[in-house]
Amino acid sequence: MPNLTSIYYFILFIVVELLYFKVADRYNIIDKPNHRSSHTRITIRGGGIIFPLAILAYAILNGFSNSYFVIGLLAISIISFLDDVLTLNNKARLGVHLGSVMLLFFQWNLFSLSWYWILIALIFVIATINAYNFMDGINGITGGYSLLTIGTLYYINEKIVSFTSGELLLIVALSLLVFNLFNFRAKAKCFAGDVGSVSIAFIVVFFIGELILASQNLSYILLLLVYGIDTAFTVLFRKIRGENIFEAHRNHFYQYLSNQLKFSHIFVSCLYIAVQLLINFLLIKFADDPLLASIGLLVSCVVVYLLLRFKIEGYRKLLTPTTN
Repeated sequence: MPNLTSIYYFILFIVVELLYFKVADRYNIIDKPNHRSSHTRITIRGGGIIFPLAILAYAILNGFSNSYFVIGLLAISIISFLDDVLTLNNKARLGVHLGSVMLLFFQWNLFSLSWYWILIALIFVIATINAYNFMDGINGITGGYSLLTIGTLYYINEKIVSFTSGELLLIVALSLLVFNLFNFRAKAKCFAGDVGSVSIAFIVVFFIGELILASQNLSYILLLLVYGIDTAFTVLFRKIRGENIFEAHRNHFYQYLSNQLKFSHIFVSCLYIAVQLLINFLLIKFADDPLLASIGLLVSCVVVYLLLRFKIEGYRKLLTPTTN
């Protein structure tokens, strides 16, 4: 994409984001801190609306390629934005989510494959969307982690295997840069909201799915390994303690580092991004032997993660059943 075009998109996204801030302020679309929050000040919610709008802008200017993906993204973004504003019924939200995932599968032509691949894809997509939503709790983590993922995908697309439009990846990266200008800071101007965390999860899943289908290499799932490990083991620990895993909480490791140990949001976000960056580097470096590299990375990261959590938080806090 020509540099001048990139500048135009960047300026457009900044203008759109600033206009949204005015709308959000006018209609009181804000996030108020509560006992589950990792924040202490009222902040505009839904700044992540820039992600689906960026895809929409690209689609309008490029003949609506990947139409199933775009329609699914718009549907899941709209329902998530409405949930940010109104708090919708779970069944309505889940129904739209499922419909959007089915559209994504049509985009991937997945229904031509065996049923077990569809099941694996369904688990991966739903798990990733939920993980992104759970992990969106401190400044910088969603925008920074996603920018790293999109940047890595762009490198893979250019240097290893071509699987999608490089221009589209750059458009998403620009929208993330704009969002980070207002979120990746000590005092955030806005939060992503459900519309941001869900939509960027859907976008990232689309690209990773395209990459896996083009390369026939499932190890690229590890591009989301840090989020996956923290989400999976946090859910497991809560289940062991007898807690309702569907209730809102702040029991993730990143939340413990931020809330109990009082590390800054930016430090914790950079820590998570740095670990995933190392994983991405190793994943690419050992791409010639993806199975061995994937197993080694997965096992090593799980072991280090568990050692750190048990050392820092303690066995009792992580495993002792909650008393009512």
